[in-house]
Amino acid sequence: MKISQFKSALRLAKPEANPSFINLNGIPVEPHYHITEIGLVLKSYVDCSGVVRQERKATMQVWLANDTEHRMSTNKLLDIIEKSEQLFGLKDEEIEVEYQGQTIESYGLSVQDFGFQFVAKQTTCLAPGHCGIPETQLPKEMQKQTSCQPGSGCC
Repeated sequence: MKISQFKSALRLAKPEANPSFINLNGIPVEPHYHITEIGLVLKSYVDCSGVVRQERKATMQVWLANDTEHRMSTNKLLDIIEKSEQLFGLKDEEIEVEYQGQTIESYGLSVQDFGFQFVAKQTTCLAPGHCGIPETQLPKEMQKQTSCQPGSGCC
């Protein structure tokens, strides 16, 4: 989910509402969560084929403390987002959520009728042709389509 989509969804809620987050198991994050930070992460790296890449993403850390009376309002969350946009020059980056599980876990977000759902992220090879991995051993989404079925959009 991009920052603009997140903000649009928040603006549909009442200003004093406590936005809800749901983990991968469908269990809501306790309503007394804190948003401890929203920031910009810049990543420069080289992939296995030698191509230099750069990535920008916004991160938002969701944290639980023992202060069970705490509530984050929609307006407060929007204020934090807008301040981080101004301070860090955030554009319309993807948002990655950090949440404490067994370790610091990282998720994408999607909008659901009941709030914001954590979405599992996956790793992938950025240059599968360079690694020498046989196509049959690549995940299906990385394999080349060998036939075109009517209505599939590949023709």
